[in-house]
Amino acid sequence: MIKMQLESVCWKGGAFSPAPLPAPAQRTGTMAYDILAGHNTSGSMDHLKLRFDAMASHDITYVGIIQTARASGLKEFPLPYVLTNCHNSLCAVGGTINEDDHVFGLSAAKKYGGEFVPAHQAVIHSYMRERYAAPGRMILGSDSHTRYGAYGTMAIGEGGPELARQLLCKTYDIAYPKVMAIYLTGAPRPGVGPQDVALALIGATFKQGIVKNAVMEFFGPGVANLSMDYRCGIDVMTTETACLSSVWATDDLTRAALTALGRGESYQPMAPAEGAVYDGVITVDLSQVEPMIALPFHPSNAYTIRYFKAHMAELLHQVEADAAEQLGIQNPCLTNKIRDGKFYVDQAVIAGCSGGTWQNLRRAAEIIGETPVGSDAFWLSVYPGSQPINLALTRDGSLPALMAAGASVRSCFCGPCFGAGDVPANGAFSIRHSTRNFPNREGSKPGDGQISYVALMDARSIAATARMGGVLTAADELPDVPADRPEEQWAYDDAPYRARVYFGVGHPKPETELVYGPNIADWPEQIPLPEDLLLTVASAIYDPVTTTDELIPSGETSSYRSNPIKLASFALSRKDPEYVRRAHEVQEVESLRRTRPTAPAVTDFMAGYDPLRTGLGTLVMALRPGDGSAREQAASCQRVLGGCANLAQEYATKRYRSNVVNWGMLPFVADEVETLGIHPGDRLYIPGIASLLRGSGEEIHATLIQEDQQVPVTLRLPGLTREERDIILAGCLINYYAH
Repeated sequence: MIKMQLESVCWKGGAFSPAPLPAPAQRTGTMAYDILAGHNTSGSMDHLKLRFDAMASHDITYVGIIQTARASGLKEFPLPYVLTNCHNSLCAVGGTINEDDHVFGLSAAKKYGGEFVPAHQAVIHSYMRERYAAPGRMILGSDSHTRYGAYGTMAIGEGGPELARQLLCKTYDIAYPKVMAIYLTGAPRPGVGPQDVALALIGATFKQGIVKNAVMEFFGPGVANLSMDYRCGIDVMTTETACLSSVWATDDLTRAALTALGRGESYQPMAPAEGAVYDGVITVDLSQVEPMIALPFHPSNAYTIRYFKAHMAELLHQVEADAAEQLGIQNPCLTNKIRDGKFYVDQAVIAGCSGGTWQNLRRAAEIIGETPVGSDAFWLSVYPGSQPINLALTRDGSLPALMAAGASVRSCFCGPCFGAGDVPANGAFSIRHSTRNFPNREGSKPGDGQISYVALMDARSIAATARMGGVLTAADELPDVPADRPEEQWAYDDAPYRARVYFGVGHPKPETELVYGPNIADWPEQIPLPEDLLLTVASAIYDPVTTTDELIPSGETSSYRSNPIKLASFALSRKDPEYVRRAHEVQEVESLRRTRPTAPAVTDFMAGYDPLRTGLGTLVMALRPGDGSAREQAASCQRVLGGCANLAQEYATKRYRSNVVNWGMLPFVADEVETLGIHPGDRLYIPGIASLLRGSGEEIHATLIQEDQQVPVTLRLPGLTREERDIILAGCLINYYAH
């Protein structure tokens, strides 16, 4: 099904052959190279400085981005910037604060010249596919699933500070990335959908880090056998491989889709050139892909449904064990859902940028047909990705058919993907065509004794399960499952957008006053880096991977994203409830040190270290932090609470490391982290850290203080650029631009 060749190869004569990997400037011929070269301003392909064609943010990120840019001198949006409202759409928590953010967003779009998409109109990525994605473009978004590669667009999901940089006419700076060829052959079998292909690819690549921070370049004869909706469904899930971005070859189907969207003139053919060299190649035979299921708690925990059904008890017992180890929940309920050799599901959801496409929901309606989902515990809800999709499905009868079968049709909203919609019951098992199944991502609260489980599946198998009354069923088990046709294209009508969207790109109205609600607050002041640091470990996490959802939970906390201090009170609340208290204790002493360095409380705490040159702060130790969402708050909340550093073996994603740096924290790595036995309350003394950053050094000798023991530790800061060093020295990106 999936074959991998992980040494560099040359594409020539319709085949791959081993080839040495040239320097970036000689790696011409890939689609990625052409796009990157066309957006690079540095004059060097070794070190890219990129400017994007457009940007997009949703309503749990755009307030902070605009506030950051405004504090740094923003006058108007220098590129098309789309503000969608697809996360806090329900306005269900915190009183007026969610709609206050939306009103702020509209006022900002007017003042600075942006595009504002009101709540329930579209999921951010559905909107950008329909309105902006086109061959050869680059789009930056403050959401990790910013992926529009199926249209030939290289899109990147990043933390808010990187978008603020673009608003200030700065650049996105990276070394030239790896480019991996994803070569598709064959055609999918009936009942096999895009999520199945995506989960198979994620399962084969994520744990080994095969495409981490790389560009995945899709081409091959199999592409022509996939509709545009199908391609988008695979493409959006590439985020879960930990890649940087993705791009696909374009063809007549791409042209037809762009024409249907009213943007046919933006089409251009794209394909790798003869002699293009790749860092490796992954071959996917689409005809061999089977219906898949990704069990809790990660999309890479993927199995064929056939295998799962043959080993249910064993695999479910492992999920229970994982829940006990990671979440501290002893709730052995999953194996109880096996009855008479069948596994019974409690809930199903088809939603968002991955599930809520026209083709997915059309196919689900066809598979369920007139069979009711039933009046027992099982239930099904569907969320179209946009109002134009909603309109098309209504006109062709798919939504009425789903409603008649008992499915609940919801608005265009991202809720099920991050725990703000359709939260299952305690102990329930939900199957979802959405993007993630991380812990807490469905909205449960293990710290309060609540847990539910989410498995990812394709809309086709979800519909088959619904047709069978909640008995887990792969779509290819049904005798009459319809096939997906590559030429399928839905009837796009942008009337809902013309009626409701504010189109202000290129037309700023500087006289407009920003509208603030009581929850919208400026970022608190951050101080420059002291000469030396004495850091207290406020949390130590030994999980193999720590997600951004664990660093700052999603769900109801999303409503406080416009209030940095309020939001920070939720930092690590589900992973380490004592973190905020520990951080506050150190922060109070540091605040006193800056005004009264000889106060007894300060000198007692510092235990002999010089309070005039040694700053106090906290650090979070985690083996591999930052998988998942691009949200900057995973780092900024630590900084608001006095955080000065992260210490890791490695960072799970480039975007999280960037967030750490942009918020003025040190992204330390150390090979021996796991063996040091670091615990909350330990201290790390780092003399000369400011001097190191003013120079070019990448290693510093520190002392780990554990009770009465002092252990020498070597900390590394690999790959810090001159600008990154200056940002940390300044205290954060806002300070850096202010100077």
